[in-house]
Amino acid sequence: MSTKNQPTTRKKGLVLRSLDMVERIGNKLPDPIMLFFFLSVAIIVLSAIFAGMGISVEHPVKPGETLAIKNLLSTEGIQYLFESAIKNFTGFAPLGTVLVCMLGIGVAERSGLIAAALKALVTSVPKQLMTASLVFGGVMSSMAADAGYVVLTSLGAILFLGLGRHPIAGLSAAFAGVSGGFSANLLLTSLDPLLGDLTKAAAATFDPVYAENITVAMNYYFMCASVFLITIVGTFVTDKIVEPRLGVYNGEIKREEVTAITSLEKKGLWLSLVAFIVTCFGLSLLVVPSWGPLHSPNGFSNSLFIKNLVPSILIVFLIPGLVYGYVTKTVRNGRDVAKQMSDTIASMGGYIVLAFMAGQFIAYFNETNMGMVLAIKGAEILTQTGLTGIPLILVFIVICGIINIFIGSASAKWALLAPVFVPIMMQIGYTPEFTQLIYRIADSTTNIISPLMAYFAVVIAYAQKYDKKIGIGTLVSTMLPYSVAFTIAWVLMLILWMFLGIDLGPGAKVYMP
Repeated sequence: MSTKNQPTTRKKGLVLRSLDMVERIGNKLPDPIMLFFFLSVAIIVLSAIFAGMGISVEHPVKPGETLAIKNLLSTEGIQYLFESAIKNFTGFAPLGTVLVCMLGIGVAERSGLIAAALKALVTSVPKQLMTASLVFGGVMSSMAADAGYVVLTSLGAILFLGLGRHPIAGLSAAFAGVSGGFSANLLLTSLDPLLGDLTKAAAATFDPVYAENITVAMNYYFMCASVFLITIVGTFVTDKIVEPRLGVYNGEIKREEVTAITSLEKKGLWLSLVAFIVTCFGLSLLVVPSWGPLHSPNGFSNSLFIKNLVPSILIVFLIPGLVYGYVTKTVRNGRDVAKQMSDTIASMGGYIVLAFMAGQFIAYFNETNMGMVLAIKGAEILTQTGLTGIPLILVFIVICGIINIFIGSASAKWALLAPVFVPIMMQIGYTPEFTQLIYRIADSTTNIISPLMAYFAVVIAYAQKYDKKIGIGTLVSTMLPYSVAFTIAWVLMLILWMFLGIDLGPGAKVYMP
């Protein structure tokens, strides 16, 4: 990697040599844009081969229905390739999220608000707390669905660069918190009811009476404790493994010397803070009162506000950015605002091309049913092992982790796996709540090393801003220590939780009554 110091006298240990090997192998792959192109072609060819072999499995949710590999080189398949190309691009989940958020973030950045806020942060907050604060913020960002991928990973790099630290280390710490800690939170998030309903339905096939008492908060206690575990482990990995391995940043984007906040900047910050508070209060009126148009009687996490958070992110960055720009004279009229937005989107050109190719590949993979067949085959392997206890749990985590590399959506995977695993685990004495918890651990810890995770391409695009040579291998090797450390720490906490017999959530036990 071009931004590292290459030590000449100090011999690298086995871990660092292994990570370097992962990076070298990964970076021999083509540019991410071309890689997704080649993978798309490979999926088309493999779909024809596997379909010709007649590979199929029985659908776990719909008895009697068969899932077969679809041939994309058949007449119908070729028609799909042409008909879906635009939809695959515009329907690529992170595309709209990133571009819309960046409109607001771009104004906040180019008006000088973000730089001034970071300058104030650098001069007031103890530096030793920066990493922990970034990882913790990433973990807690799951309450805002996928917004953390877009906002925090970018800000993490900016923050670390402002501190004179390696920006990729800041990006990695934020990514580890957002993605590796996606299942953890001090509050219930949209993921809890999303997975909980699937778990409840799967449990009802084995014990309908027990399933009636399952709540979406079934993993709440464990996930609250996990917030602090992930924060501690993520901070340790960043400071002791990732950043030392990256070395000193010598890239093109230079760190500006941190000087004292000027009186004009301070005035702009205070007024933009007032604007931020007023904006948040105005948004709260849309969702908190029962008469609010975005209010949900089923709870805040189920409200239209949470499910459609992107416009709110745009607003809470845009308005304070405009106020700061007006005060500091970096925004004088509408033309300035339009130019700042246009320049921001222009800088995202590489990401837009990447989104086109990644969108095609992911759509092809889903259309062929390859991911579903892989998931069901993995479940069959687990059922045939005959394992119980801790070995069974470890094998379950490994299988879910492998499947996660090929299917990015947590709910899509669980929709396939829950009907298979939940009844099996209930039969050998483990509750549905416990089975879902194991799945959430496996899913979160492997998100950060899965190139097929939708936002992986977003993180690469952000990283290439600081080092154009960064590829998939660099990012995977950088995030691998987090994945391993999170898995080990979470499994150890899970075993301790089982040993102590602590409830996983309100009324949620580890073992069947």
